[in-house]
Amino acid sequence: MSVDQPVLSLSDVDVHFEKDGGGLNPFADRPTIRAVDGVSLDIGSNDVVAIVGESGSGKTTLGKTAVGLQQPTGGSISYRGQDIWAAKKWRSNPSIPYEEIRRSLQIIHQDPGAALNPNRTVMSSLAAPLKRWQPDLGSEDREARILHFIERVGMSPPHDYAHRYPHQLSGGEKQRVALIRALLMNPDLILADEAVSALDVSLRVEMMDLMLELQSEFDTSFLFISHDLSNARYIAEHSGGRLGVMYLGELVELGPADEVLQNPQHPYTKVLKWATPELGVDEGPTEPPVREIDIPDPVNPPAGCRFHTRCPNATEQCRTDTPPAANVDTSGNHHVTCYRATDDDAYWNSTPLDGATLASDETTHDD
Repeated sequence: MSVDQPVLSLSDVDVHFEKDGGGLNPFADRPTIRAVDGVSLDIGSNDVVAIVGESGSGKTTLGKTAVGLQQPTGGSISYRGQDIWAAKKWRSNPSIPYEEIRRSLQIIHQDPGAALNPNRTVMSSLAAPLKRWQPDLGSEDREARILHFIERVGMSPPHDYAHRYPHQLSGGEKQRVALIRALLMNPDLILADEAVSALDVSLRVEMMDLMLELQSEFDTSFLFISHDLSNARYIAEHSGGRLGVMYLGELVELGPADEVLQNPQHPYTKVLKWATPELGVDEGPTEPPVREIDIPDPVNPPAGCRFHTRCPNATEQCRTDTPPAANVDTSGNHHVTCYRATDDDAYWNSTPLDGATLASDETTHDD
């Protein structure tokens, strides 16, 4: 999807790590983990993109790279047209100072308690970033603003919560404090990395609703990372945002949430949908639509389409060639990297791999 005047733009981003050795030879070559490979994504103003995938898919690494916490090994990341890492290293006289970029891109962690100083009250923890980023704000105005936010997120009476320490807060209350701290910076984008996964199921929807209310009020954008498709679907659908699916470092499908879930085009998206009973899928296979359960090692990902080792519809072409990104609909908002979404005769005339078939309930092809 092309976003007009994107707040954040990722272009062909790679993030590769050297795996820790642990062997007896410290001079031996260490294998490389391809955590993120060739991901491009634009996020606009007041936009919501939810990224979902299994553990090891690269979704958290992608999120941290997007907000400048991890330097990419390839490609580029721009904030309002300014390359983030060029600004950080003060190259080419940046048009936007790195300090402004840092303030504008905030993060909410999965464990907010780990990000809160146990020796500071809520008021003290929230006042610290305001003192740094808005030094001209007087103490009374600063305290009034913090109390307003505390009450706005449903922690009342605010004076009571303001003087509590982290150990005196529940998990949901800690997450609300983390949300306040991010919003106090007036950010353009907030990375919510598994921000609701540690909460009780009964509190997750309440927290996501609060995030979306405040996102609309403050005209900020969210990059929401989750391993849970039901959570990613909820926040993407209720915001009118997009749902992205990652597999072994690649963004294999991206589009409006309702389209991706009602008409999934990538076989891996269909696996995630099958494995999420909360979506209310009553029809379909009783067994998981995969040939292999085990996920390949990201140190040595499969050639061609990385899902071909598990895909029930993989052919010899999938094993050798990487499918290009294709537009599924005429609007250009729904993208997928799968030969089944194309009219490539080479795929449809290719030999299916062992245990695979070209036929499926969802897809037919006329020669």
